[in-house]
Amino acid sequence: MSLIFEPQAPVLAATSTGDDFPVRRIFCVGRNYAAHAREMGRDPDREPPFFFTAWAETVVPDGATIAYPQKTKDFHYEAELVVAIGKTGRDIAVEDALDHVWGYAVGLDMTRRDLQLEARAQGRPWDTGKNVEQSSPLGVIQRAGKGFDPTKGEIKLTVNGQTKQQADLADLIWPVADIVAYLSGLYRIEPGDLIYTGTPAGVGAVVEGDAMLVTIDGLAPLNITVGPPAA
Repeated sequence: MSLIFEPQAPVLAATSTGDDFPVRRIFCVGRNYAAHAREMGRDPDREPPFFFTAWAETVVPDGATIAYPQKTKDFHYEAELVVAIGKTGRDIAVEDALDHVWGYAVGLDMTRRDLQLEARAQGRPWDTGKNVEQSSPLGVIQRAGKGFDPTKGEIKLTVNGQTKQQADLADLIWPVADIVAYLSGLYRIEPGDLIYTGTPAGVGAVVEGDAMLVTIDGLAPLNITVGPPAA
């Protein structure tokens, strides 16, 4: 039996080993830095983490120019540490969680903030604000165990050379091991899954022509430029 159309090829992320990392699913953690929770008008107490999802095809590589999306006038950056899963697991213990991590990368969770806040105010899902074409820029994935410590290190974002976000991974309310363990109690995690672990305070809007640079100590930087709206 023939197919009606050919399925889209998997998104392949770059890695420090030179291999391709096929992206399967994207899970994003909301409000995982206390200061960011406060700037979004929420209580930063250590409540259980919550997740939203994005399509794999929202991933774009370092150096990309992303289109300014339609239906928004408030397109925000969110710098994040990204965890790349390399081993299947369900109901994983916290002490075993990092064994399921293939590597780490710098990422951006680009957000149509006006649409997100409108949906939130009405008690609706965030999909139109968060799950947007080209909204998950991803740097080169560094193989775990190669000198990177996911529990500490500066995370920083600049726009046109001006610092907008600056914090430390030690400020994560839920660190990587806890996030992986908790998520595995909700879903069976699989190789190819990406977890965007949340953003520090300082989120803000970008416009066409703005150049963003995101760095995390020990990882390859991520450079992304905002281009004109897509045709």
